[in-house]
Amino acid sequence: MIGSDDPKSSSIYTRSYTINSTSTDPPAKPYLYSSLHRSESVKLSDSIKGKVRNLCNIFEARRRPKGPNPSPSDPQFQSKLKPEKSISVSNEPPSIQLPGTEDRIVVYFTSLRGIRRTYEDCYAVRMILKCFRVFIDERDVSMDSAFRKELLSVLGEKQISLPQVFIKGKYVGGADVIKQLHETGQLAKALKGVAVRSTGPWKVCDGCGDVRFVPCANCNGSKKVFEEDEDELKRCPNCNENGLIRCPACCS
Repeated sequence: MIGSDDPKSSSIYTRSYTINSTSTDPPAKPYLYSSLHRSESVKLSDSIKGKVRNLCNIFEARRRPKGPNPSPSDPQFQSKLKPEKSISVSNEPPSIQLPGTEDRIVVYFTSLRGIRRTYEDCYAVRMILKCFRVFIDERDVSMDSAFRKELLSVLGEKQISLPQVFIKGKYVGGADVIKQLHETGQLAKALKGVAVRSTGPWKVCDGCGDVRFVPCANCNGSKKVFEEDEDELKRCPNCNENGLIRCPACCS
């Protein structure tokens, strides 16, 4: 009973009350410690911020020039804004020249269809240039290895992609460059001054059938000639490694 004076009963009620109170109520000591710790951290952070702000004000005051602030219209103020030296940097590569072709257009390409993308690029560039009815010096590297060696020596590279275009002796670039110039209208400006054909651009050569090469007339394509004085066969000096020469009708 609650009103009983029995010490055993009072101890039981007291013990149960103590257990329940400790299980439900949070401890007082950690709560007070956390609140004190939070207040101390706030005070420390505020004091650090104030010190940093004071230091910034001191350094800014030292950097400021003494005297009145100059106005933007002041010539001394404008002279400080101007750079002391102007340096001009040009990222454009030096122009590559193909000697002896200042009056024409030269296209290095291949007529082989082993690589489809390369053949399509070569065909597209040739068709674009032919639409302007200009004389084109087409140099097929697959038909004459001398053209390949010539292109490598001019560009100074070991491997190159085809086609490669030179306009008035100056190196222009490959298929992507020609297509971009044609779309923007700059290709027509670059071709001004080049000789124009009197006939249409789609006329096929009667001598070579638009192959640009014919068999050598000196050796009939055999690459060998008989020297009567020395009584032996020698290499023909007029044709290439395939026994061909450039068509005199369309490539002269």
